[in-house]
Amino acid sequence: MNLPAARRAAVTKVILAAVVAAVVALGLSRVGVDTGISSFVPRGDDSYDHLQQRDVDFGADPIVVMLDGTSQNGLLIDHEQLTELVALEGELSRLPDVAVVYGPGTVLNQTAKSVGNVVLQISGARDGVENTASIQGKQKGLSGPELQAYVDKAIAEFDRRYGALVSEAMPMGVPSLSNRKFVASVLFDNDGEPRSNWKFLVPSSKSAVLLVRPRADLDQEGIRTLVDRVKATVDKADLQTDPPIITGVPVVTSAVASTATDEAPRLGLVALVSVGLVLFLVPWTRRRRDRLRPLAVVGLGTATTLAVFGLLDRPMSLGVVAFLPIVLGIGSDFPIYLARHTRRRVVLAAAAGAVLGFASLAISPLPFVREFGLALALGVVATLGWAFVLRRWLMGAGGTRPGRSPDDMVGPAQARRSLPKAVVAAISLAAVVAAGIGWAVLPTLDVASDPTELAEGLPELADVEKVDQRIGFSSEITLVVRGEKVLTPETLAWAKQVEDKLVTEHGDQLRPLLTLNRLLEFLGEEPTPEEIEAGSTLLPAYLLEAVVGDGGRAGAMTFGVRTDDVAQQHELIQQVRSELPAPPPGIEAEWVGLPVVASSGYDAVSASRWTIGLGGLAVAALVVAIGIRSWRTGLMIAGAALLASGWVHLGIFLSGTHLTPLTLAVAALITVTACEFTVILSERTTSGLHLGRAVSVAALAATLGYLTLVVSDLAVLQSFGWVLAFGVSSSCLAAWLVTTSVRTFTANAQGPEQAPVTEASSTEREVVPCP
Repeated sequence: MNLPAARRAAVTKVILAAVVAAVVALGLSRVGVDTGISSFVPRGDDSYDHLQQRDVDFGADPIVVMLDGTSQNGLLIDHEQLTELVALEGELSRLPDVAVVYGPGTVLNQTAKSVGNVVLQISGARDGVENTASIQGKQKGLSGPELQAYVDKAIAEFDRRYGALVSEAMPMGVPSLSNRKFVASVLFDNDGEPRSNWKFLVPSSKSAVLLVRPRADLDQEGIRTLVDRVKATVDKADLQTDPPIITGVPVVTSAVASTATDEAPRLGLVALVSVGLVLFLVPWTRRRRDRLRPLAVVGLGTATTLAVFGLLDRPMSLGVVAFLPIVLGIGSDFPIYLARHTRRRVVLAAAAGAVLGFASLAISPLPFVREFGLALALGVVATLGWAFVLRRWLMGAGGTRPGRSPDDMVGPAQARRSLPKAVVAAISLAAVVAAGIGWAVLPTLDVASDPTELAEGLPELADVEKVDQRIGFSSEITLVVRGEKVLTPETLAWAKQVEDKLVTEHGDQLRPLLTLNRLLEFLGEEPTPEEIEAGSTLLPAYLLEAVVGDGGRAGAMTFGVRTDDVAQQHELIQQVRSELPAPPPGIEAEWVGLPVVASSGYDAVSASRWTIGLGGLAVAALVVAIGIRSWRTGLMIAGAALLASGWVHLGIFLSGTHLTPLTLAVAALITVTACEFTVILSERTTSGLHLGRAVSVAALAATLGYLTLVVSDLAVLQSFGWVLAFGVSSSCLAAWLVTTSVRTFTANAQGPEQAPVTEASSTEREVVPCP
C-alpha cells in the first residue's frame, strides 16, 4: 500500500525521532561519575604511575577505622574485647577487594606465633650448636675438660647473639592473647603508654586503629562498595566502643562521588527551572507561550552530550555537576539569538568562539579539567545542532520576518541617546585600572589542588580532622626503594640514616609508621647479610610484606602526614626530596603517595593560570574575527575578555578565597561569554539590529543557572557557582562597555551611524544589556 508523500515523511520523522530518543536514553542510563585520584594527576607526570605500583606492592591508601574502647580495660588488655577485635580484623581482611588489614589484634596474634616459633627455633638451634661443637671437638682429638671447654665456647657465642631473645621472651610468660603480660609487653612501655613503633595502631591504652588497605586499581564504584562493607562489618562487631570513626582517602573520595552523583540531577533540575523562569517571565519575545522553546532545544543538547559520554563508557568527573548548569545557561543563548532572527553567520561565529573557548581547557594539565572543557564544548555543539534542526520552529517564536523584529530595531532618536564621551572615557579608565590590578594580583593568588579538598563541606572531612588530631595523620607518604635486593646491610643502614634525619628535622609533619629500619631494628646496629636473612624469616609474613614487596626487590618506608594545606605539603615534599641522602649503588628511591600527586597537581595548576585563559582568548577572538570578517570585532572580544577576567581575579583576591582547578576554568567561561556578548552587541551597529534585550535575557539566565551551584553540599562547587555568576555578569558588562566605547569614539571618524527608522517609539531609551 502506497502512502502519500506527506504521510511517508511524517512516519519517517517519527521513526527517526524514536531511534534518536532510544539511543539518547541508552547513553543517559550509562552515565557515571568518577572522582578518582587519576583525574587530578597532571598528564606526563609519573607520580600517579609510582602510586599505582606502590599500591600493587603494598596496598592502596587505607580506610582508617578508629575505635575508642569504653570498658575498664579498653580493647587490648580485656581478653574478651581483644578476641572480638582480632575477629573483626579477620572479617575485614576477608572482604572482597581488601589487600591487607593492619591492626593491633592481628599484630599481637602474629607476634605470639612468631615469638613461640622463635623460642622453639632458638632452643632447637642451641641444641644443634652443642651437638655440632661436640662432634667437631672429638674430630680434633679433644676429650674431657678440653672438649667441654670447646663446646661451652661455641654455646656462649650462640647465646651472645640469640640468648637475649629467649631471656626477653621468658618474663612475658606464654606468648598468647590471653596473657595480659605478653600483650602489655608487646604494645606498651613500662609506664603503660603505647610503644612509639605501634602508636599508629594503638593511640591510647584503650583505643585501636585498623588500617584496611584496598587492592590496587579498584575503581570508584568498587571503592564505594568496599567502604560500605567496611562500615557494615564494623557496626556488627561486638565491641564496647564509642561510635567508630571510619575515614581515610577512600572514604573521602567515595563521599565526593556519592554526593556528586546525587547532586547532578538535582542541581540540573534547579538550573533548568531557573533558566526556564527567566525565559518565561522576561518579555524577550511577544508571545509568552513561545518563550520556553529555547529551553527545549538546550535540553536536547544537554541530554545528547551526556548520552555521548555514556555510550563511550567514559565516566564524567566532578565537573558533571557544574556541567549541567553551565551548558543550560550558555546553551540557551544561541536558540534565543536564532529566535530573534540574528544572522546565521553571527550566531555561528559566536558559537565557534564558545566551542574553542571551552576547548581551550584541553591544555589544562589535569584530566578532569580537560574533560570538563571538552564536555562543555560538545554541549554547545550539540545544542547548536539541535537549534539549527529546529530553527524554523525557533524562529516562529520571534513573531516577525527574519532580520527585522520590532523589539530589535533602533531608530535615529535612540542612536543619538548615547552616553557623553567624557562619561564613557571615565568609566573605561576605571574599568581598565581595576582589570589591570586584577591581572597584577593573579600570581599572588593561592592555588588548591588537593583531591581531598573537594570534600570540604561534607561530614567525612570532619572525621579526617578528628583522626588527624588523635593519631597525628590521616594520609600517607611512602619512600619506596627498588633494586635487585633491598634487604642488605647497606640499604638498612641508609634507611636508618634517612629515618633519623626525617624524624629530627620534620618530626612534627612526618610520623614514622612501618619502615624497614623499625621492623628490623632487633637485628642491631650492623647486621650481617646472614643475620638479615635469618631475621627476616623470623618475622611474621604479615608484617614483613608491609615493608618488603615484589619478591624482595622493593622496600617501603611509610610515614603518616596530616591532611594539610596543599601548598604546605608541596613545600614539605620539595624539602624531603632535596634532603634525601644518596641511596646505595643499585638502589633507587622515590617519594610516593597522594600528597606527592597533589604536589604535582599544585605545580601544574599554578603554571596553567596564565595559559588557559590567554590561550583560549586568543584563539576565540581570531576565529570570530575571521568568521564575521571583522578584525575590529576580534579586538573587541579580546578587550572584553581581558577586562572581565581582570575583574574576576580582583574579586577573588578581595574575597580572600583561593584558586582551584575549577575556578581557573572560569577563564574559559569568561572568554566564551565575552566573545558571545561582544559579537551579538556589535551586531546592532553593523546591521541596525538592537539585540541588547536578547543579551540581557541570555546573561540573566546564565547567571541564575550558575547560582544553582551555591546550594551544593560541596564547598568547592559553591565557590565555583559564585565565581561563575560574577564572571558572566562581568563579561556582559565588559562587552557592553567595549562596544559602547568603540561606537562612541569611532562615531565621528566614520560619520553618524545610519540605523533604519523603525516602528519603535522615539522615547524608548537604550537598555544596558546586563542583569
